[in-house]
Amino acid sequence: MGSKYRIAVAGCGSMANVWMDYVRQRPDAEIAALVDIRREAAEAMKAKHGLHCPVFTDLHEALEQTETNLVFDITIPASHFDIASVALRHGCHVFAEKPLAETMEQCSELISLAEQVNRSHAVMQNRRFDPRLRALKKLIAEGTIGRPGLVCADFFLAPHFGGFRDAMDSPLLLDMAIHTFDQARCILEADPVTVYCEEFNPPGSWYKGNAAAVCTFTMSDGSIFSYRGSWCAEGAPTSWQASWRITGEKGTAVWNGTDMPYAEVVSPEGQAEGQFMNCYTRMEGDVSSIHLPETFHHGCLDEMFRALDEGRLVETDSRDNRLSMAMVLGALESAKSGRKVDIREL
Repeated sequence: MGSKYRIAVAGCGSMANVWMDYVRQRPDAEIAALVDIRREAAEAMKAKHGLHCPVFTDLHEALEQTETNLVFDITIPASHFDIASVALRHGCHVFAEKPLAETMEQCSELISLAEQVNRSHAVMQNRRFDPRLRALKKLIAEGTIGRPGLVCADFFLAPHFGGFRDAMDSPLLLDMAIHTFDQARCILEADPVTVYCEEFNPPGSWYKGNAAAVCTFTMSDGSIFSYRGSWCAEGAPTSWQASWRITGEKGTAVWNGTDMPYAEVVSPEGQAEGQFMNCYTRMEGDVSSIHLPETFHHGCLDEMFRALDEGRLVETDSRDNRLSMAMVLGALESAKSGRKVDIREL
């Protein structure tokens, strides 16, 4: 008897290795086909992982010729709409790298198609599956700092990828910022309402398009989310998880993206009448009650497969993820038009 999940991997670049390594540890899953527009890339992936499946340059052909029920979409962002459309119309579930698609119209069409064929369409948002982020979320959810008012995230890195990112019009916003935007939604359990954004290409940038942006979002819980980012910021890098500061009614939560988050809240005994500055008590983030057998990519894939097994929506289902994409696309529209954008109109 064959495996429960027979997978066609679309896109055989370096990121595919992470997905392939995960599949190898699942006894209920196997790779049924490898697909890449460059046949040599698929052949190289096949040899590297010791597979015996056929290779293809066209997903439609692969699905016609193999008994596949799940597609991993690990292609470049510009291909996600076409890959997911073909896979869903063949009756396959789709697990995809971010972003969901490149336009809101494409996002909505994919969601509608997934609902029509009753298949799962989930997006890789691996940062959600970081125990430290969950600890930060727990600090906020438990009311440690009171109601959040201002959420700040800084993202400053200088990766020299080469390839498609260097040629994109908006490499930071379209390819990377969704991670931080999705983190903000996860931490706050809130969704975007409006955004004002300026994007630009700083001096020294090696990207063709705009590699930096400053965004201000109004969130559904009434808080303001401020994002500052650059993908060509040489020196003093932040974590890939960004650097966070969340101020609330009673204190502030801080996470540098590397260490454990913590909060400082006003001490009851530190509020003497007429006192110029209050005293604070530090409260450490706690991961002891956070159960993630796998983290990051593997953690998100765990959730995707578990949701299929349990017949429920994935935490990163496309219907939820489009709200993170709306933050990206709203920011792009704001930068283009020079005005604040009501994301609900998208």
